[in-house]
Amino acid sequence: MPLTTTGELVGRAAAAGSAVASFNVITLEHVEAVIAGAESVDAPVVLQVSENAVKFRYGRLLPLARAAVAAAERAAVPVALHLDHVQSDALLRQAPDAGFGSVMYDAARLTYAENLAATRAAVDWAHARGLWIEAELGEIGGKGTTPLDAHAPGARTDPEQARAFVADSGVDALAVAVGTTHAMTTRTATLDHALLGRLSAALDVPLVLHGSSGLPDTELTAAVGSGIAKVNIGTALNLAMTGAIREFLAAHPEAVDSRGYLTVGREAMTRAVADLITTLAPH
Repeated sequence: MPLTTTGELVGRAAAAGSAVASFNVITLEHVEAVIAGAESVDAPVVLQVSENAVKFRYGRLLPLARAAVAAAERAAVPVALHLDHVQSDALLRQAPDAGFGSVMYDAARLTYAENLAATRAAVDWAHARGLWIEAELGEIGGKGTTPLDAHAPGARTDPEQARAFVADSGVDALAVAVGTTHAMTTRTATLDHALLGRLSAALDVPLVLHGSSGLPDTELTAAVGSGIAKVNIGTALNLAMTGAIREFLAAHPEAVDSRGYLTVGREAMTRAVADLITTLAPH
């Protein structure tokens, strides 16, 4: 199936009152598991490659991107390719030729004025090349101060500030701080549902939820019901893969062929993908 775009998938999900699952991939096994899991429940999916994943791959984007594109084009469901948490302008500029249809440009570490200026420049560049672009807005302090990271404990995005940021930056979607934290290994986070409702009412672009691995199913379902149209998931796959590999190696201490433990790791991720996509479907 031809590669689709994140913008198309998110737009359809928002119109249907659902959310598209967007999984961070690090290895080819991640890519294969995400596509296999999506195919098993007949749902579209987004493959995300983060700037940190690119750094892990010796700073080279193309090897994993080319593999992801090849796998996506052979998938039985629509698959999009998204470049996630990009802080490097040099990496941003590699996105179109590497097959990415969308980018999350991350300047949330900067002051509000600097974030807005950097994001506006990224949006102008991306839109001129047909890219859909997402940004992030955490909790902004006083004038000139460094903002609280969008996923720091207690961080919350202000609806009026978010409305101004979206209007002035021209972004296509906004990731908001409503109570999640990146890299959580337990599913114990809770969302600020009242704030999420206000953000949904204030903004006319799709809302994105980062750090979703820390949310139980009930919170994920509620988030979609409150207007989240794209849900980013990464750690949940790593937990599934690592746990399965640990069990395999404990049961087979003599194992040396990586295909044995990578197979069970990939299968565990495939199940996790299918379960999470099903959770996000309209109820």
